[in-house]
Amino acid sequence: MENIRVRFAPSPTGALHIGGIRTALYNYLLAKKYGGTFILRIEDTDQTRFVPGAEDYIIEALHWAGIVPTEGQSFGGEYGPYRQSDRKAIYHDYAKKLVENGHGYYAFDTPEELDAARQADDTFKYDYKSRARLNNSLTLSAAEVQQRLDSGAPYVIRLKVPEGETVHIQDLVRGDVNFQSNELDDKVMLKGDGMPTYHLANVVDDRLMKITHVIRGEEWLPSTAHHVLLYRAFGWEAEMPRFAHLPLILKPDGKGKLSKRDGTRLGIPVFPLSWIGENPEDSFVGFREAGFDPRAMVNFMAFMGWNPGTEQEIFSMDELAEAFSVEKIGKSGARFDIEKARWFNQQYIMASSEEELAKTVRPIVEAQGHQPTEAYLRSFVGMMKERVVLFPDFWTNGAYFFEDFAVFDEATIRKKWKADGSRAVFTPLLEQLDALSDYNAAAVQACVEGFTNAAGLKFGDVLPILRVGLTGTMKGPAVFDMMALLGKAECRRRMERAFDLFDQVS
Repeated sequence: MENIRVRFAPSPTGALHIGGIRTALYNYLLAKKYGGTFILRIEDTDQTRFVPGAEDYIIEALHWAGIVPTEGQSFGGEYGPYRQSDRKAIYHDYAKKLVENGHGYYAFDTPEELDAARQADDTFKYDYKSRARLNNSLTLSAAEVQQRLDSGAPYVIRLKVPEGETVHIQDLVRGDVNFQSNELDDKVMLKGDGMPTYHLANVVDDRLMKITHVIRGEEWLPSTAHHVLLYRAFGWEAEMPRFAHLPLILKPDGKGKLSKRDGTRLGIPVFPLSWIGENPEDSFVGFREAGFDPRAMVNFMAFMGWNPGTEQEIFSMDELAEAFSVEKIGKSGARFDIEKARWFNQQYIMASSEEELAKTVRPIVEAQGHQPTEAYLRSFVGMMKERVVLFPDFWTNGAYFFEDFAVFDEATIRKKWKADGSRAVFTPLLEQLDALSDYNAAAVQACVEGFTNAAGLKFGDVLPILRVGLTGTMKGPAVFDMMALLGKAECRRRMERAFDLFDQVS
């Protein structure tokens, strides 16, 4: 395949929705598969919607996800600048070319005049019919147009959409798509403030940056008709990129497009990273802060619209790139199944080394005021990694490895413990354990088994006392492994404390 050049072109208007991550991922995978170039371009032509910090957020999110551009804003390259607000003069020149070659025109209509037109006709749009009676360079004399321009009168430049044509797109996902030009409006290309609209900037930048494929969300499909007309107007149709419009990401129930508010409403992340807005309603928890491994999020998002056609579900980034093809992207909306995302995360945690997990889990444990040794922490995550789904679960489910439990399983203790006799039965076990010269899991197990047999008890009489006494719960890793990690002195202290608590509820 030719030298692939693709771009991810988000607007810095706030937190990057998870759908943006999917768009970036699919572009990245196509470039990676063919040794091409993945570009980050910041589309900030609408300065009224610009949000400080959003650009940095986008770049940080891409780094975290491992979807790192090879060219673009903050990454360098030969086709910059890569922030559209820094390219204003370029767009101005191309907008003027549209007027010069007859595919664009100056429109001097005031907001009040356009409002009046809309009030007179609620179906009004600026198009091949209405332009003939409006205030523009197609209806005014050349002298009057020049006089207005010389005087500094405000204007916009509009695309002159041709009448009675079919605009055809061969979309890589959707196949043949046709638009009738008579149904299109004469969109503004250059705004009154001298900034381009998305349409002009998008096409000019894609052309100048030699973009070969445009992979973007389904919501941009209607705009593509105008983009094709722009390529024609500039004489660039032969070098037009190939288009692929991705299916919608649907709500977890499959009804309607997933929105940022769904995250708040359902308590699920729909952004890669958390975003702190000006108020709680505009603040959102991200996949990272919710405790997801970025590799799991990427794996999950890859399947939001694409399928390799095999039974394989767990892919490294390299494997995704090798298997990826735009033709395997579906047309139908993809349901955002957060439980599937959690499953992916669980698989990645279980497959991770103790060394990797310890690095991730250490800040979580230290935030609770504990400073475990590296050896202790690695043993802890090794015991817990098959019992967690998200990274915070290591603390939520395993806090007893670091501090005394606050509550315990009283129902089990009421069945297994008698205040008037159980302490006398189990105290000898603590003494036997204290006498062990080597307090490892095998030695502890042999000691407990010997005590159980000698006392005429069953394992079901002894293990619940040890487990609840040490951790407060019947859940968790193997008791003897936990005891070996906690150590002889700590186990004795915990069990003596537990015996006092057990006497109080029995």
